[in-house]
Amino acid sequence: MPYKEKKVEKLYYSIGEVAVMFDVNTSLIRYWEKEFDIIKPKKNKKGNRLFTQNDIDNFHIIYHLVKERGMTLKGARKKMKENKNEEDHTFKIVKSLENIKQLLLEVRETI
Repeated sequence: MPYKEKKVEKLYYSIGEVAVMFDVNTSLIRYWEKEFDIIKPKKNKKGNRLFTQNDIDNFHIIYHLVKERGMTLKGARKKMKENKNEEDHTFKIVKSLENIKQLLLEVRETI
């Protein structure tokens, strides 16, 4: 079995790293932070935002609702408040399916 490096998970991500993950501007990250109360980044002494993996997961859900499903911010905020668990569950399923797809693509390349 070939050696495979483990993916290193960071404790905190900068706003620039989060913006690159979602291919958006940092201003949109700041705006979503203001609009959605579930995103609460820590700030260091210089005032830089430090996002946790939980914040990233919430951004994934918000991004999915707003950018992929075309919901308004008001609609996404309402959906997050009413059905956070359902949206979180849906996001986990989609993420799992994407991981399976990636694994299958890697297997196909080795054949």
